[in-house]
Amino acid sequence: MAINLPDKVKNLPLSPGVYLMKDSQGQILYVGKAKNLKNRVQSYFRNSNNHSPKIKKLVKHLRDFDYILTDTEFEAFMLECQLIKSIKPLYNRMMKSPQSFIYISISLTGNHRKMDIVFNPIENDGKVYFGPFTSRRNVERALQGLKDCFKLNCSNPNGSNSACLNYSLGSCLGRCLGGPAEQQYNDILDRFIGFLKGTDRSILEDMNQMMLNASDAFDFEAASAYRDHIQAVSSLLKKEKVIEFTEENHNIVAIERVTDSKIKLFLMKRTEILFSQSYAATSNICEEIKANIIAYFKNDANPTGDISRHEIDAAHIIYRYLHSGSCAYLIIPENWLDPENHSILDLALEDLLNSPQHLQPPILNE
Repeated sequence: MAINLPDKVKNLPLSPGVYLMKDSQGQILYVGKAKNLKNRVQSYFRNSNNHSPKIKKLVKHLRDFDYILTDTEFEAFMLECQLIKSIKPLYNRMMKSPQSFIYISISLTGNHRKMDIVFNPIENDGKVYFGPFTSRRNVERALQGLKDCFKLNCSNPNGSNSACLNYSLGSCLGRCLGGPAEQQYNDILDRFIGFLKGTDRSILEDMNQMMLNASDAFDFEAASAYRDHIQAVSSLLKKEKVIEFTEENHNIVAIERVTDSKIKLFLMKRTEILFSQSYAATSNICEEIKANIIAYFKNDANPTGDISRHEIDAAHIIYRYLHSGSCAYLIIPENWLDPENHSILDLALEDLLNSPQHLQPPILNE
């Protein structure tokens, strides 16, 4: 029996949650999140002239939807992220924004090293990957600076043993000719790999010497260009704040007011919500929160080290949430979990619960 979608939409609640769009076979086509489920899902069925072609195609195949309610928009964000990762719906892949995160790839196999900008690293494919980076423009500037400084601008990268146009212009060191120049090219990229790994700074040292040589020769235009190239390449080592914050593996306690009478507690680490619980806003919950903090953070085995591409979306969601003003949050140092420091933890929790950031419930106007 056909489902009357307009009637089903009318009965949706005005609360946060996740919706799952399905086709006639029950396959999930798209997963989305909303601060206000009813308003968001209704938007698919009105103003069709303003929809993108992909949205119009989605609506054409839409035959049913499910939804999952959450207490907060933040939970809806995190649940959407989790479901997209596990289900991989077709239209989420089609509508993914023009690749928010990019990587530098350098091939290690064959005679010819190759350096590219890619969106999806592939494991065990004979390449090394560095990233994620959020600004394609900055990465492109850095790679072009490297190529300009070390004459890596070969216009015949497959190497046919004949000089390319850029070789005659002086911007290719001769990789296209094979032989020693090709090995020199590969050696430079190997040093660049060491630079990105933080183990070899000779690339920057050589670039700095080029800048000094140009300055000594009173070629200040070239010196200025080398300076810009050095800054661009150096920027590749500067991590985005969200990535740096996530890799520090903080013990995070966040509290958000859901309604006039209810608050929501989240205990988070890295890109995971370890525990969440709703409480009456008037109840004395310090001791219960402290017990959960100790239980979930003490000797926690969450992963450490570089953030992976699988964690990046959740990392951004958590970081934006903590800095959005929607919640009050506290970072718990490891030593506060020791019994002799529980009095410090008690005082910090009292301050957190009295923080003005979570005194106002959200307005659901999406």
